[in-house]
Amino acid sequence: MKISVLGGCGFIGSSIAEKFLGMGHEVTVFDHPNTDKKNLCSIIGNIQFIGGDFLNPEDVEKAIQGAEIVFHAISTTLPSSALNNPAYDIETNVVGSIRLFDLCVKHQVTKVCFLSSGGTVYGIPQELPIKESSPLNPISPYGLSKLAIEKFLNLYNHHYGLDYSIVRLSNPYGIRQNPLSGQGVIASWAHRIKSGLPIEIWGDGNIVRDYIHIDDAIDAITTITLSEGKERVVNVGSGVGYSLNQLHHLFEDCLHRSLPVVYLPTRKVDVPINILDVSLLRTGFGWEAKIDITNGISRIIHE
Repeated sequence: MKISVLGGCGFIGSSIAEKFLGMGHEVTVFDHPNTDKKNLCSIIGNIQFIGGDFLNPEDVEKAIQGAEIVFHAISTTLPSSALNNPAYDIETNVVGSIRLFDLCVKHQVTKVCFLSSGGTVYGIPQELPIKESSPLNPISPYGLSKLAIEKFLNLYNHHYGLDYSIVRLSNPYGIRQNPLSGQGVIASWAHRIKSGLPIEIWGDGNIVRDYIHIDDAIDAITTITLSEGKERVVNVGSGVGYSLNQLHHLFEDCLHRSLPVVYLPTRKVDVPINILDVSLLRTGFGWEAKIDITNGISRIIHE
């Protein structure tokens, strides 16, 4: 098959590109021409790279022509930054995605896989763990935009028959993650520790998150995308929650020493707890995470 990965230079997108290339598929990566391509260094000679602007339909059209599956892994904002300019979030992420779906219909793309956010689309949970059917009340523009894109995908399926999968991903982590991006606490802490800096915790450290290693995440995404089942919206996570304070202790246990920590003010965009119910992934797709968080942290620290 021909696969197009939009946002393919990023942490997740590059891993998807590498996975499908390894499976023998033809892969096209689309990203901004000035984006650092270091995540693609091992495969750049075996893929087609198209540089362009996500908001320019002509650029995007070049990237998806002939593709059977399109992975939408582009995001112009972060959960922490989107609140500063919600209009920009809508104009770039939501409007850009709608134009992408128009092009997918035009070019008869077989399936779109959208990487949504299991950590933000639900908002403050009313039940734990959080099911795919749980209420959707984002408390950040980032989560609201992700949810809007999900709804537009469903709309395009209803009106035009565009098939899709929505992956509501928890908190992925791994070696390629940019520790300076402002997203990904495990990568950020590992970088700070190696630089001799104290780790930083927003709030009192009691915020709980569901962390999944990137290798597990990509394996799950592949399984969901290639499935011919009827389930279109799927949580992808470990199904286990850890507070930031617990994460701090896991790092200390891994390094066999104490680690200094700086506590910063609480952020209103951070939900207090997020643990995904992954029973659909387990029963509907026969998949579950294999890499426990202790092993995952050790891989990053000792790389």
